Amino acid sequence: MERELALEIVRVTELAALAAAPWMGRGDKHRADEAATNAMRGMLDSVSIRGTVVIGEGEMDEAPMLYIGEQVGDLQGPEVDVAVDPLEGTELVAKGLNNAMAVIAVAPKGKLLHAPDMYMEKLAVGPALAGKLKLEDPIRTTVEKAALALHKQVSDLTVMLLDRPRHAELIRNLREVGVRIKFLSDGDVAGAIAPAFPEAGIDLYVGSGGAPEGVLAAAALKCLGGEIQGRLMPQDEEQEKRCKAMGLSDPRKLLRMEDMIGDDDVIFAATGVTPGEFLGGVAMLAGQRAETHSIVMRVKTRTIRYIKSQHYLPNKPILGSL
Repeated sequence: MERELALEIVRVTELAALAAAPWMGRGDKHRADEAATNAMRGMLDSVSIRGTVVIGEGEMDEAPMLYIGEQVGDLQGPEVDVAVDPLEGTELVAKGLNNAMAVIAVAPKGKLLHAPDMYMEKLAVGPALAGKLKLEDPIRTTVEKAALALHKQVSDLTVMLLDRPRHAELIRNLREVGVRIKFLSDGDVAGAIAPAFPEAGIDLYVGSGGAPEGVLAAAALKCLGGEIQGRLMPQDEEQEKRCKAMGLSDPRKLLRMEDMIGDDDVIFAATGVTPGEFLGGVAMLAGQRAETHSIVMRVKTRTIRYIKSQHYLPNKPILGSL
């Protein structure tokens, strides 16, 4: 993939974030998601790729655009897989809460896992714990190993997970071990990436969340030197069949980084919609301007760029058409 592609795809997440931002706190997650999706799809047409959406807004009959299998880009550049979440955290935007962002990952064709829309059990860590923990271990063992590797007391660890009823037993076990818990109401991608940013103060991300979000997090963590392990959690026979139809002969196998994003190059970009653990949100400025905060990373170079941009909104025709 061309190195210029990294800066091209961050323009895509910037526009999606700008489109979603006016819906912050308005209680309408569907309109916020629709605005972000329309903007992202429109901007992708200007990117020099022959892209295929492998993780998107759903199947063709479920989503009018950015559906799985849709061709995107100007069809002039390299063949790539594209994984998108135009608005990661729709509820967060609707309620005016932190950690909403627009996300995209791009990899050479055939490298990204076609993750079905179901739960995935996850264990995500930063560089200091990469390769040192196992998803299949009991949570007590995982926490003790993490504390030892980080030269901390167990009581000094902070574990992040989604605040969901399905995590009741996991939460109880974590309480018994004595770690600190930081709950997320939404924002599965941001949560899984957080351990790779020291300023976030998160040591581990555990629990179950969306499988597509797991692949997006894997792309970011690969760039950051972190790690995610996952296991799909099909709930019925129909979901089992769906996994196999998408090429997963053993739906419950342990998925490592190479299973989710391959062993080649990956580019990841995200732009904050609301303020989060490692990105600022969209700020509306005087003079019809808006400020965005983005991150763009590439596995091949391990370069991490934070981009703070000011946009003159009248010069964004896609926004005017939403």
